[in-house]
Parts: sequence; structure tokens; C-alpha cells
Amino acid sequence: MAHYRIEHDSMGELKVPAAALWGAQTQRAVENFPVSGLRMPREFIRALGLIKAAAAQANGDLGHLAKAKAKAIRKAAERVAAGEFDAEFPIDVFQTGSATSSNMNANEVIAHLASTGNLKVHPNDDVNMGQSSNDVIPTAIHVSAALAAGERLLPALKHLQKTIDRRAKQLNKVVKTGRTHLMDAMPVTFGQEMSGWSAQVASNVARIESALARVRALPQGGTAVGTGINADAKLGPMICRELGRATGVRFVPAKNLFEGLSSQDAAVELSGQLKTLAVSLMKIANDLRWMNSGPLAGLGEIELPALQPGSSIMPGKVNPVIPEATAMVAAQVIGNDATIAVAGASGNFQLNVMLPVIAYNLLQSIEILGAASRLLADRAIAGFKVRRDRIGEALARNPILVTALNPVIGYEKGAAAAKRAYKEGRPILDVALETAGLSKAELVKLLDPAALTRGGVHGGSAGG
Repeated sequence: MAHYRIEHDSMGELKVPAAALWGAQTQRAVENFPVSGLRMPREFIRALGLIKAAAAQANGDLGHLAKAKAKAIRKAAERVAAGEFDAEFPIDVFQTGSATSSNMNANEVIAHLASTGNLKVHPNDDVNMGQSSNDVIPTAIHVSAALAAGERLLPALKHLQKTIDRRAKQLNKVVKTGRTHLMDAMPVTFGQEMSGWSAQVASNVARIESALARVRALPQGGTAVGTGINADAKLGPMICRELGRATGVRFVPAKNLFEGLSSQDAAVELSGQLKTLAVSLMKIANDLRWMNSGPLAGLGEIELPALQPGSSIMPGKVNPVIPEATAMVAAQVIGNDATIAVAGASGNFQLNVMLPVIAYNLLQSIEILGAASRLLADRAIAGFKVRRDRIGEALARNPILVTALNPVIGYEKGAAAAKRAYKEGRPILDVALETAGLSKAELVKLLDPAALTRGGVHGGSAGG
């Protein structure tokens, strides 16, 4: 039994694996691009299926495609969108810059599935009717990114913020040593410190939602160069409406189709916001690592959940693995953004020619940021324990508390007291009793760490 069949396209005949659902153009791409083994992401294939289903429905409603063909194409495309045939999309990410190969891969698989009995569906004339790779692929990037961000990333970020807020409320009265330049500074509460994390996450949600407004504008209908050649003028808007019905997301036609084909500015903008999120997550992850450091020779303020042995040679060692994984995700996303920026700048005249690598990196960033955000929430922040004895000991010996005495004794005397406390290893309260000329009751009130977390001026007028 033959292991291949003969398919043909405009360039001639070609052997294709007998069981494959794809055709000649896909096979040529498989043979032309043995680069990385990386394939286009699941979300991208889903978007291609959704677009082809929407186009078939629209072309059928407009009377350009026979109802039987439109129905068969739509059903086959919906199966592709659902993930039934992901193995039939073998083309490498590093392919033709327009991703024509991936568009034809979808056209050929859907045509093969839709052709039954006397119903013959052509990949170009029927499945690709009124379309070009040059508008389908930019549209697929936008649709896949909008769906992935809306369905997974934004819910994960909101979950992370909710988790941070819950722990901040629980620890709002626990006072700890603040730090600037990694050095002891004025006290803060855990709640105050974590409120900064929460605000970072909330700001990132707002940034991403703002960028998605541009991503939901689709260039479908521009076909080859933005003029809409061979497409009904109503097709693009109708595809947007069909996509909205299928996904619950309101997609709209791009205001300028030439921009939509020749640039990827909306994807670059979204990637930039993902990079900002990555920076925020790395900051939070590193704060957790520092706070967890030790447990004896580091800060030792918290104990993160023990998830796995930390060393193959040192028994009992436990490492902050979730913050470390989060920091690596952040590094990857920052690198992805650099790739997307270069790719976004690679539009020449009427077409960007690095579309596959934009799609791959953008969707990877969305996926791993969403996963890392949930891990950080559930396996690090939700379950860490505060080492109150360690925190209290460090706080009591913090000479920087003398800052509160500035309005009473002045900066110079305060600095001298702090230096003496450092040098002698004594609590600032003891040194201030000898140098400040204030009673113990006054000093206890002025140097109360909890009161100092509330800001404002706690002393009287400056004195000698």
C-alpha cells in the first residue's frame, strides 16, 4: 500500500503523505522550511479556523458561495478551530514572512474535510474566497491575541491581584523594616508593601485592556494590498460580526486596511504592555525571593511554601522555585518583545513580512504570563508565612527609626545617634535616651514603628 499520494498545485505535482489532510502547498512548505521544529500555536490555528468559518458563512449569505459548500466549509473550519486537527498543521514558524503557507495549510485541510461525495471544495476558490494570506494572517494574529488575553491572561491577573489584596488585608497591621537600596529604611506594614504589588497588577490590566481595543480592529477585507481586490465590500464587516457571534468578543473592521496589512503596530503595542507586565512580575518575584532569603543568613522575613527539594547534594535545602520560574518567564517575555519590535518594523510598502514570528512570540508571551501569574498567586503569595519574631527583632534594632526625631532634635543629632547605634549594635531607643534629651515615654511614642507607617510628623518643634 502506497505511503503517499500525488497532489498538484500551480507549480506541478508533488508527493504528499497518504494519510495527510493537507495538500501540495503545505507539503512544499514542510520541505522548504526544516528550520526549528516549532509550529504555529494552537490559538493561532484556532483563529484561522474561526476566520475561515466566518468567511464561508458571510460568502454564503452574500450569495457568492453555494449554500452547500458554505455549510460544509463552516463545519470543517469549526472543527479545525476546536483543535481536532492540530497535527495537520506541520509548518515551521520560520517560513514565508506573510505566512501564506499557514493560510494555505488551513485552506487545504478544510477543503479536504469539506469535500464529500459529489461536493468538491477547492482550497483557493472556495475556502479562500474573498481572502488573501495578506489579510487573513494579520487578522488571525489579532483574533488569537484578543482571545488568549481575554480568556486566560486577564482573568489570571485579576486572580493574582485578588490574592495579593487578600493577603495584604490579613497582614495590614504587621510592621516590618522598609528598605531602599536594599538597605534599612523607615518601617512599613506588609499590607502597604503588598498594596504596591496590587497597584502594579491593576495598572497592567488597564494597559493591556487599552491595547486590546486596537487589537480587536481587524484588517479582513483588504485582501492582497489593502484595496480589497476580489472581495465583496461587505465581506470584512460581516466576518467581524460572525467572529463576534462565535467568540463573544466584539471585533470591528480596521479603519484603514492599508495600515492593517502593512504594519503590526497593534501587536507591537500589546507586546510592549506585556513587557511592562513582565517587568512588574519580576519585581514582585524578586521581592518575594529577598524576603524569603535565608532562612538564617538572609532576611528571613517570610517562609514560602516548600514545594520540592532544593538541592541534589544539600539535604533539607528548599528554594523559592515559583518566584524563580516567574522571573524566567519575565525574561522570556522581554526577549519576545524585542523580537516583535524588530518584526513589527519589517513592514515593506503594503505588507509586513515577519508575521509568523510575531504571532508565535506574542501568543507565547500571553500564555506564559497567564500561567506564571496564577502560579505566583496560588503557590507563593497565597501560602507564605510571616516570621514575626525575625521581623520584630530587626525592626527593634533599626537605627533609621531616628528619622522620626528629625523635627525634634534635627538631622545632625539624629545622624550621630544612628551611627552610634550601628557601631555599638544597640537599639536606637537606648542611644536616643542618652543623646536626645527626651524622656523614655516621649521616645517610645516618637519611635513607635506602627505609628511611623502612617507618615506625617510625629514630633514637636526642632530642639537642641
